[in-house]
Amino acid sequence: MKRKVDLNEISDGRLYSSGDMVKVDCHDCEGCSACCQGMGNSIILDPMDLWRLQLGKKENFDTLLANYLELNVVDGMVLPNLKMAGEEEACLFLKGGRCSIHGYRPGICRLFPLGRIYEENGFKYFIQVHECKKQERGKVKIKKWLGIADQKRYEDFVWRWHTFLKNCEEGMKELDEQNAKVLTVVVLRNFYQMPYQAEEEAQFYPEFEERLERLNAMFGF
Repeated sequence: MKRKVDLNEISDGRLYSSGDMVKVDCHDCEGCSACCQGMGNSIILDPMDLWRLQLGKKENFDTLLANYLELNVVDGMVLPNLKMAGEEEACLFLKGGRCSIHGYRPGICRLFPLGRIYEENGFKYFIQVHECKKQERGKVKIKKWLGIADQKRYEDFVWRWHTFLKNCEEGMKELDEQNAKVLTVVVLRNFYQMPYQAEEEAQFYPEFEERLERLNAMFGF
C-alpha cells in the first residue's frame, strides 16, 4: 500500500539495512496490543504471509477468507488483508491481549514499528516514530526483529513481489475495465487461491518464483 507522506515527519530521518541495530524492541510488548487494533484494512498479506497462515492454521484460503480475512482493492489490485472486528476494530487473531499466530504473523506485523521505503533497486527500513505507544524501547538488529530464517532471500522475495505489483498497476492503465478485472482475478488465483505445496520456507521461494515468472511472461512484464 502506497503512502504519500514526508519521511521526515514520520521517522527519525534515517534509513536502515537489515544488519543495523534499531530502537524498536518493546520487551515482548508486556501485554500491550495497541498495534493490533484500529488498523482497518492495512494489514495486507503477500503470498508468503498467506502461505505461512495456511500452514500455521492448517486451513485453506477459502476457510481463512470466510473467518479471518477479507478482500480489498489496493493500488488497483484485489488483495487479502486481515479482518478487524468489534468497536475497537481488533484483529481477529488477538486473543486475551496477545497474538495467537505470533510464530507465523504477517510481514507487516513483523516489521512494526518499522516501515519500508522502496528505491530503484531495492528497499531500506525506517522507524515509524509515532506508531508504537511504548516509550522505552531497546535496540535490536533488524534481521533478528523480523525473525526470518533466510533474510537475504526474503528481502529478494519482498522486492520481486513489490515490483510485480507495480508492473501490474502500470499495465492496468493500458487495459479496459473488463481486462483489468481479468488481470486482478488471475493474480489472486495464482498467488493466493492456488494452494502451495511447500512445507518449509526454503521450498516456498522456488514455488513462488515459478508462478511469478509464468505470470510475468503472460503479462509481458
